[in-house]
Amino acid sequence: MVQDGRDARRPHGELVADVLAVLWVAGEPLTAQQVRGALQQKLARTTVATTLARMHENGTLERSRPGRSFAYAPVADAAGLAAGRMRRELEKGPQRDLVLKRFVSSLSDDDEDVLRRLLLQADAVPEPERRPEGDGGR
Repeated sequence: MVQDGRDARRPHGELVADVLAVLWVAGEPLTAQQVRGALQQKLARTTVATTLARMHENGTLERSRPGRSFAYAPVADAAGLAAGRMRRELEKGPQRDLVLKRFVSSLSDDDEDVLRRLLLQADAVPEPERRPEGDGGR
């Protein structure tokens, strides 16, 4: 893209967000060509294919090969992906309790009430029925 004589760059993560939105709406695996068409943007096929491959490599998408091309589907919905990012951030630091304390202290009263209710519900669920976050019920 060129804008006013200089390259116009897409904000970081915008294409990834757009790709995820297309895949969530589709509800089925799509090829790079199908994603490209659904995006309704002037993008090279290779740009979309590379983005999909990178999203697969980092665990955001799963990939199958129903024909000659790979087809991609999200591994989780938006909430599951956000939860996975939060969990990975927690796993990075040595002071998990401090990170959690600061996170909880930054919540609104309503969000704090929701979190408290969810924690109580989680304690009431027997262990075998719990599913890992982000598995999308699969």
